[in-house]
Amino acid sequence: MSKSFLRWTALLSSLLLAGAALAQTYPSKAVTLLVPYPAGGLSDVIARTVNTSLAKNLGQPVIVENLGGASGAIAAQKLLNAPADGQIIFQGSPNELILAPLAISAVKFKSEDFRLVQMIATAQIAFLARKDLPVNTVDEFLDYARKEAAQGRPITYASVGPGSFYHLLGEHLSALSHIPMTHVPYKGSAPANQDLLGGQVDIFLAPFGKAYDELQKQGKLKVLAMLNSERLESVKAFPAITESKNLKNFTFTIWTGYFVKKDTPEPIVQVIHKAITDTLADPMVHAGLEANSQLVAKPLSLQAVSKAYADGTTQFRAIAKSINLQPQ
Repeated sequence: MSKSFLRWTALLSSLLLAGAALAQTYPSKAVTLLVPYPAGGLSDVIARTVNTSLAKNLGQPVIVENLGGASGAIAAQKLLNAPADGQIIFQGSPNELILAPLAISAVKFKSEDFRLVQMIATAQIAFLARKDLPVNTVDEFLDYARKEAAQGRPITYASVGPGSFYHLLGEHLSALSHIPMTHVPYKGSAPANQDLLGGQVDIFLAPFGKAYDELQKQGKLKVLAMLNSERLESVKAFPAITESKNLKNFTFTIWTGYFVKKDTPEPIVQVIHKAITDTLADPMVHAGLEANSQLVAKPLSLQAVSKAYADGTTQFRAIAKSINLQPQ
């Protein structure tokens, strides 16, 4: 047996032992759950639905930190600037990690710099309109938007930032309908909602939460449709987009997952993966997510979740290319 083989075997053994030690000691202190949007929005609600159960499964407190800006890229960069030790878990989606690098020239990271550990939920997308917009259906909206554009008054649509999924949806809607529309970016859904309720912006294609149901009942906004292929039980009061005449194929959802830096040691990733998987089995977490119209994710193996992230990256890059998204 060669000396080099023995040295290689010894090195491998030491790495395995070091990895096992990491898994036994992690986490040794509170873990930060980093949310890339301000407090008060749906992303914040998801994090605060999950963090208590996740803390129990990790054996340490999980502290939610909100950091908005640059379509979520500021928070994503904070994760990359931190050590790859699992002490920061990033609550992310295609918005921040796939689309922001394609839309914002100042963003230098790539989606491949992050590792998806587990999916959490899929959000349904609502077609929201200000309360006094003189339409009640998607088809009526298209007619109205076309007339307004012809008179030099293009309707405005909100997003959570340039290059965000909701920006792409607005651009895609404009391209499909051949109706000029004006993009109004915000730092998160909370300020976008505030301006929608105040009538400063016309529509918002946004992840649906139960709060919108109440706001519609109070006459403070309109839910014109859900971008679903069919009416789901949890939102059966609202039409599916497929019920419209002119936007039958405009069906979209977006997922949320928990990420770490790509070079985080495998034993730590495995600990986080198990803790999140156990959290998804918590009835309280299920109830909390479903109460906000989130479709709770089916837990995936680490191998399967890596493939899902790669597939999602390909899908969203294709959408960005289809509307000729250019970095600004």
